[in-house]
Amino acid sequence: MERRKEIKLVIWDLDNTLWKGILSENTVNGLNDNIHEIVEELDARGILQSICSKNDYETAASELKKWGLHDYFLYPQINWNAKSDNIREILTRINLSADATAFIDDQAFERDEVSYHLPDVLCLDALEIQGLLDRPEMNPRFITEDSRQRRKMYQSDILRNQQEESYQGTKDEFLETLNMRLTISMARENDLMRASELTVRTHQLNSTGYTYSFEELRSFLSDDRYILQVVELTDRYGSYGKIGLILVEQDQSMMRLKLLLTSCRVMSRGIGSALLGTLINRALDTGRELQAEFVPTNRNRIMALTYSLMGFRIIEERDGVQLMRYEKNERWSPAHHLHIQEEVKIKDV
Repeated sequence: MERRKEIKLVIWDLDNTLWKGILSENTVNGLNDNIHEIVEELDARGILQSICSKNDYETAASELKKWGLHDYFLYPQINWNAKSDNIREILTRINLSADATAFIDDQAFERDEVSYHLPDVLCLDALEIQGLLDRPEMNPRFITEDSRQRRKMYQSDILRNQQEESYQGTKDEFLETLNMRLTISMARENDLMRASELTVRTHQLNSTGYTYSFEELRSFLSDDRYILQVVELTDRYGSYGKIGLILVEQDQSMMRLKLLLTSCRVMSRGIGSALLGTLINRALDTGRELQAEFVPTNRNRIMALTYSLMGFRIIEERDGVQLMRYEKNERWSPAHHLHIQEEVKIKDV
């Protein structure tokens, strides 16, 4: 049987699913078996979690706090709306696709309603909870430090977004307050698991959609034709983690960008443009022509626009791959809100 796409988000019902009994009837009698351990383990694997339940929000939130579970769930939707609508809301806020999502509910009607409107969501009966951790799609190949911190990084994002919404000033002025630091480092052996994970998880801000295994990425480290870099972002709220990857193939006259990706969580921070800008400057400093491979999809249109605005033009298209070239011949200057530290070894080839 073909393995299902890796699950990145598990959405839980509450009554007779996360806990025993029905909250509105005052019949809750403890958590279901092993729930705390299952929730903690999913969190440790980097799988995000949320709630979709027909209940009173304040009462349910109080019950979750009582059992020490409240902080594990992002953007919980606890109301009387259709569950498919609530799941759409969760997916929009977390910026994930339906086919990377599982929904657990004890009621067949609710699972069917979600399946009808969101057929890509994996709907599971609450009776299947005890085998949840053993399912292949719940077991990522690599569990990195970024994986273990993923939920906390999303919670920092929520705080940032709240602060931005309430900020009395322009977006640029708010970004200035963040003290954002972008670090672009040469990839090392201990970065490769996260690098491989990024190629699998990132779609919207991915220039080619190529996925690379741990072994393929390792081979680039010892090949002088390639430069592989990882990108990390921090600000005054903490670290976003390793949020980007750059793979460049080069010879004495040309640099060709094989892969550029950044996490969707930093979409509004101008990171894609910044990474392209550093490559533009490197090419100009070394007298090399800068090219980039790009595979257009229905999900990476924002990145296509970024290439265009930065001065790249399509010079060739073959087998669905566009070959672009930087044609402005102008150095790039970073935005005032972004402090960039770059480590790169210019390889003579």
